[in-house]
Amino acid sequence: MKLGLINSAWAGTPVSLAEGIRKTKEIGFDTIDLFADPLEITVKERKLIRDTAQEIGLPIVSVCCVALGIADFNTTAQQFHVKRAKAYLDFVYELEARNLLMVLGEYIWQQEVIRPKDQWKWAVENVRALGEHAADLGVEIAIELEPFKLSLVNNLERMVEFLNDVNHPAVRANMDISHLHLARTAAPEIHRLKGRIAHVHFSDCDGKVHGDLPPGRGVVDFIPYLRALKEVGFAGTVSIELEYSPEPAKIVDWVTEAYRETNRLMQSLGIRG
Repeated sequence: MKLGLINSAWAGTPVSLAEGIRKTKEIGFDTIDLFADPLEITVKERKLIRDTAQEIGLPIVSVCCVALGIADFNTTAQQFHVKRAKAYLDFVYELEARNLLMVLGEYIWQQEVIRPKDQWKWAVENVRALGEHAADLGVEIAIELEPFKLSLVNNLERMVEFLNDVNHPAVRANMDISHLHLARTAAPEIHRLKGRIAHVHFSDCDGKVHGDLPPGRGVVDFIPYLRALKEVGFAGTVSIELEYSPEPAKIVDWVTEAYRETNRLMQSLGIRG
């Protein structure tokens, strides 16, 4: 497995876009993921990202897309979010990355008024269409499990159901270890997604709320999850997610600590490589 970093760790800090990419390599990471909206960043920023990563030999593996409107009640809103997600997939292709990390939305109005099964159906249909676009580009979509009460995919059972309903080989799962912990999902349950995991996120939490802390600052027992990933044959990238440092001026220390602790865990199981 490779060890990566989502570049959102540098957001809101004195570290610039290009400097963040360079720092990621200097600290020792194998890869980097991008949190960048292709409809928002400039053509110069797109070129800067690509050129900087290529210059220092740091592969871009994933681009993160928060697509909360993919199952919106309004058809026109759904259409916009599908079009936007396709632009993200084109960006993944342009960067020669592997997958689009997709965060789906939540059930609206406390699952009242609009039938939950309708929102689920809209999400399934739209993601399947996006899967077709991804396959045409030779990339994948990784659906993230969000451990919140009203999230469409908020536990492993729902992840399995969603992937089964979408039924497209280009649409797979992202496993966020702290999210699994918050969803009270035991490590052995990962075996249910054998062969269907495209990407992994890695961070700690206090066991109660979403945290994105460096490993060791919370309560997550990472070893069983890493061991389960090894057992199911996952050989992709484990990307550290840090949002946001309480001391932006010390962000390099924050990221270095996360790298050191995650590397130690991976090395202890012989899975870094």
